[in-house]
Amino acid sequence: MEPESGIPTPRNPSQLSWVNLSRTLMLAYQSFGVVYGDLSTSPLYAFTSTFDGKLQKHQNEDAIFGAFSLIFWTLTLLPLLKYIFILLSADDNGEGGTFALYSLLCRHAKFSLLPNQQAADEELSAYKYGPSAAVATPSPLKRFLEKHKKLRTALLLVVLFGACMVIGDGVLTPAISVLSAVSGLEVTEQKLTKGELLLLACVILVGLFALQHFGTHRVAFMFAPIVIIWLISIFVIGVYNTIRWNPSIIRAISPYYIIKFFSETGKDGWISLGGILLSITGTEAMFADLGHFTALSIRLAFAVVIYPCLVVQYMGQAAFLSKNISSIPHSFYDSIPDAVFWPVFVIATLAAIVGSQAVITATFSIVKQCHALGCFPRVKVVHTSKHIYGQIYIPEINWILMILTLAITIGFQDTTLIGNAYGLACMTVMFITTFLMALVIVFVWQKRVLVAAAFLLFFWIIEGVYLSAALMKVPQGGWVLVFVCVKSVPVPYVSPEERFLIGRVCPRPYRMYRCIVRYGYKDIQRDDGDFENQLIQSIAEFIQMEAVEPQFSSSETSSLDGRMAVISTRTVQSTASLVVSEVEEFDLSIPSSKSSTLQSLRSAYESENPQVRRRQVRFQLPTNPGMDPAVRDELVDLIQAKDAGVAYIMGHSYVKARRSSSFVKKLVIDIGYSFLRKNCRGPSVALNIPHISLIEVGMIYYV
Repeated sequence: MEPESGIPTPRNPSQLSWVNLSRTLMLAYQSFGVVYGDLSTSPLYAFTSTFDGKLQKHQNEDAIFGAFSLIFWTLTLLPLLKYIFILLSADDNGEGGTFALYSLLCRHAKFSLLPNQQAADEELSAYKYGPSAAVATPSPLKRFLEKHKKLRTALLLVVLFGACMVIGDGVLTPAISVLSAVSGLEVTEQKLTKGELLLLACVILVGLFALQHFGTHRVAFMFAPIVIIWLISIFVIGVYNTIRWNPSIIRAISPYYIIKFFSETGKDGWISLGGILLSITGTEAMFADLGHFTALSIRLAFAVVIYPCLVVQYMGQAAFLSKNISSIPHSFYDSIPDAVFWPVFVIATLAAIVGSQAVITATFSIVKQCHALGCFPRVKVVHTSKHIYGQIYIPEINWILMILTLAITIGFQDTTLIGNAYGLACMTVMFITTFLMALVIVFVWQKRVLVAAAFLLFFWIIEGVYLSAALMKVPQGGWVLVFVCVKSVPVPYVSPEERFLIGRVCPRPYRMYRCIVRYGYKDIQRDDGDFENQLIQSIAEFIQMEAVEPQFSSSETSSLDGRMAVISTRTVQSTASLVVSEVEEFDLSIPSSKSSTLQSLRSAYESENPQVRRRQVRFQLPTNPGMDPAVRDELVDLIQAKDAGVAYIMGHSYVKARRSSSFVKKLVIDIGYSFLRKNCRGPSVALNIPHISLIEVGMIYYV
């Protein structure tokens, strides 16, 4: 009986071919429920994430055509060409993933760092998997890598980093898939609140991880019909939308539209590639889950079913969006015909749940491989199939993944934010896999270095562009760092027009500012919670002033020499820097938070304190076509950072007497001064800083 399949080898050749064919078809059927759930649900959020952010300025028919062309060629070059035709041939006795490639390399070259190798190990039948290395002459590259331990250590670290990214996918995929599915309830007539959608998503996630102990075999049989129905549904909807809305979308298959897309969108189009990348998330599961199936079954399922269905669905969705630009925020659900909305919504929800299965299963395989190579602690591994040895379940990893996924879901509550990190993790795995595959081509397949270099260069150029775009989208929403000093000056009063001094700490791209707030010794620091708004207004006015006044705009670092500008907060609202709108609402001293928990606290506070109200200020850019683009971008970053929330980092100093100090000094400092410090108002209270937004850094001074 074969250890991989568990099926007896028949003696009749016709019986052998029939058994192999039936087994391949059965595994291909099961692969729909495990391997392809994630990849097949990408249409739920790919277009929405692509046109989020700065690409909102380019929402037109040409941009839609260009985005579809990018998705088509990305699906063709990476999943189809790289993974299906090349990478699946580099299995390690049926196993796949980054550690499988590393294991192959360690057996065909002395790359391993573990001192447990013996000559007798090389006599194992599975040891020299692939072309025999006995007749091969060691290449100079091989001798160079074997000689330097630091390079071998770096190789292991790269492999471990790739494994970490796969595990990161296992955390992010369930969150983004389920949130994308339940978000369809936002476009129905009976809209659910965000809190209700979040609760529903968490219930679904708990149920998903609870099913894992049944094993890949049972889960695959249960999930495969869902994915197949889902694929048929999106294929039919794609054909319908293409014919009804814009049949000319088929012309966008031409790479000409990609060139046109970037010529019109420029840098914004390049950053949007982080959204295009989401159309191929889940691709790495085809290789990582190889041990649960066979290469032929995975190839058959992708080439015959997955690839055509995805291309047609993206084509139909692009055809719909080209005539309905306003539907981009909910592109998939808006593109569904009304007559079949609810059936498709139910199928989409179920398919999104299944979509998480691919990376969960891949995480089990990666952890098992890491443990076998001594890179992971001991965990309980349960083999769930008598026929496929690679089908495993790890209870500890399953529940840890569940906890982390719930934390991500509750913490972010937004598919775009999760998608930015998700796309980065996926492309990092692909980037590392390409590098390892190039080494396999040289050392295992024994091909020329030029062949490996051509493979590496071709795919690294493509993946490098996507990786750089994904890296740019991670800090989207922006950080703006402001160093604030509040001081008293020896005058009775400081007029509001002279209170704020604003300057830069670093050059403009770093978005770092310094602010000195001056009060007279008889000034009253009002407890109205309006300090954040005044600070934002002052910085915005400084940015505008810097662009128009010669003494501030002479160079990029003109204000780094100690000079600061006096900003008037009284006249800011009448300038062209920002448009300020005000609404009256209840005060809960958390003006910068979007948390649903804090919103519920706000509601409770309103009922208990109906008389307490505050002024809520919202900032927008004015419609000024003559504004400098650099100034506009900096103001946009400032507004986005304010909307994302303000965190205060303050120093909390403690003064203590040295051990060698006299008794009187210890009495005065450790008891007297400490008593006064603990019973007086702290800086955060005096400055009216919300406690939930405060981070204190403690320091002890010994005097």
